[in-house]
Amino acid sequence: MSGITKNPKNEDAISSEDYETLLDKYQFNAKEIAPGNIIKGKVIKVTPAHVLVDVGFKSEGIIPIEDFRDNQETAEIHPGDMVEAILERGNLREGYLILSKKRADAIKALNNLERAYTHNSWIIGKVTDKIKNGYIVNVGINTFLPDSHADVRAVKDPEKLKGNDYKFKVIKFDRKSENAVLSRKLFLQDEREKRKRRVFDHLSQGQKIKGKIKSLTNFGAFVDLGGVEGLLHISDMSWGKTNHPSEIFEMGQEVEVVVLDFNEKDERISLGYKQLVDDPWTNIEEKYQAGQKVKGKVVSLTDFGAFIELEKGVEGLVHISDLTWSRKPIHPKKILTAGEEVTVTILDLNPSNKRISLGLKQITPHPLELLKQKFSPGSRVTGTVTSITDFGAFLEVEEGIEGLIHISDISWEKTKHPSEKLKVGQETEAIILNIDVEKQKLSLGIKQLEGDIWEDFFARQKMGDLVNVKITRITNFGVFVEITPGIEGVVFLSELDQKRIEDPAEAFSAGEERIAKIIKMNQKDKKISLSFKQAQMDIQKLEYQKYVQSQDNKLTLGDIMKDQFQEIQSPKKKNKKKEEKDD
Repeated sequence: MSGITKNPKNEDAISSEDYETLLDKYQFNAKEIAPGNIIKGKVIKVTPAHVLVDVGFKSEGIIPIEDFRDNQETAEIHPGDMVEAILERGNLREGYLILSKKRADAIKALNNLERAYTHNSWIIGKVTDKIKNGYIVNVGINTFLPDSHADVRAVKDPEKLKGNDYKFKVIKFDRKSENAVLSRKLFLQDEREKRKRRVFDHLSQGQKIKGKIKSLTNFGAFVDLGGVEGLLHISDMSWGKTNHPSEIFEMGQEVEVVVLDFNEKDERISLGYKQLVDDPWTNIEEKYQAGQKVKGKVVSLTDFGAFIELEKGVEGLVHISDLTWSRKPIHPKKILTAGEEVTVTILDLNPSNKRISLGLKQITPHPLELLKQKFSPGSRVTGTVTSITDFGAFLEVEEGIEGLIHISDISWEKTKHPSEKLKVGQETEAIILNIDVEKQKLSLGIKQLEGDIWEDFFARQKMGDLVNVKITRITNFGVFVEITPGIEGVVFLSELDQKRIEDPAEAFSAGEERIAKIIKMNQKDKKISLSFKQAQMDIQKLEYQKYVQSQDNKLTLGDIMKDQFQEIQSPKKKNKKKEEKDD
């Protein structure tokens, strides 16, 4: 049959007699060929209007091209393909049967929908269009998929669903009206539950299991174990420091992990990766000891120091204070760079806390050790004042080496603050007083450049000498006086005046100058005691001697003494008369 030509005038419906004749002629079972039954046939030719199908008769059946869902499906039909259709009517004279694939598809679809609805199974369909509040899904007939059942999560781009085949649950079905409502969400949830049970049924702590990296976050990675995800926390990725999971893993990577813990009720699975190998800290004390010099790689730099990787999973910290011998804090980034290989000294090892303290500066000798080889106490050095504090000034004598000039060693004169004598940036000479490598201290002095004024004082002065002094401080037990710049002594209450003075502040004032007599000297402790009272008596004796020598021999001793003692007055009376005079 090369083609099909229909003549409406000659096309008669098949009578029951004709139908029986046909059955007899082609030996068909009446049940098989009864109108409404689905029969299978082989495609023998595709034309623009029809698809010719061999259904076992000598005459072919024809299916209208419109019965195929779209042109794409039609384009895929080839001779020899098997199709299913329903016999609708036949033309005895023309010798062909009119078949309907569309009706056959509808019946099959209704059967499939009914079976899926009754047995809570699933059905395959294609999303063909997006409509208000949902989608059209073709399962042989058009059905409805609500938006809320399109996925387990809200669909952000509905167009991505169109044209794709999915599996659905049937949540509503009416065969008479041929209406059905589908749910992809319920199918996905059901499948997920099956996968979950399948995974958890075979899960055990310590088990090694393979999975695929599904997503990476700041705190870890989610691993797909076959429909159920487990969390690989960042702390369980490596025995060493990991800043971000992307340093070790990438999306889609297949990995082997260890099951650390799981809870089926909460659907939580904790995974480990570093547990695949032994903890390098287990026998750490056998490999490292305090004082040992080791090589490592700088893995990270922070404001407080640098982390050095000694081996995979073993890192130590070089604190900022152990980076350099300099007293000034220097940021680690100015000394080290990430990835750099360095040699460090192990300062301390704490296996229980998994901490190793390292030192970079300890690799080289302390600068004071080198300075001690060049200079000794008493040597003169020149440097620049770098900073001034209340207790002294720091002088840099060589690059990176600073010494302290204590306020008491700046000048022999009493100094209230170092800034009175020194300025930052000033160059000055100093004497090395002490080099303490163990305590990392360098003590310097400026006043020592002039020699020891105490030694000079004790060489020049002796007990009984009268000296001019200036009152510097007044206390309840006496007054302190400056004998010469840098040399102080004390006048106790009992030596202030011939008359008893209870409160020195009432009789004396700071800055007042007087004559005092040295009555005690302690060269070892550099202490000097003086007396205003004894100085007054000595002055009186001297004045009396001068007076005697200058007077006529006719004067009697009584007259001389009377005149002399009238001139001598106590400090308190003198002050009182002075106040009356001022008034």
